[in-house]
Amino acid sequence: QVQLRESGGGLAQAGGSLRLSCVDSGRTFSRYTTAWFRQAPGKERELVAATSWHGGDTYYGDAVKGRFTISRDNAKNTVYLQMNSLKTEDTAAYYCAGRSGWVGVTDPFQYNYWGQGTQVTVSS
Repeated sequence: QVQLRESGGGLAQAGGSLRLSCVDSGRTFSRYTTAWFRQAPGKERELVAATSWHGGDTYYGDAVKGRFTISRDNAKNTVYLQMNSLKTEDTAAYYCAGRSGWVGVTDPFQYNYWGQGTQVTVSS
């Protein structure tokens, strides 16, 4: 049973950095594609970044390419999202999600498991 919990959100200034963590207390994380999505008020949930179960494949949304990095440590059942050069438009609730497979990685409806989310607020 996958049980995801995010941490690391908070308040940052534009240009600053934050690192989000997603831990699977169910300890089955290493089998799954894992992604970070975000949702701002009044907007649709969008994919930020995704990594395959082995970490060899990654995908980034256009808005975060070159600024965010997704990585995973399967021994710790943890996926990270390093966010650098933050912008005010990065302000959103960030969610960790897991699924099997890679096809359709950008589609949130393909993900079976979700965390509760962590808020990221970037001030100017």
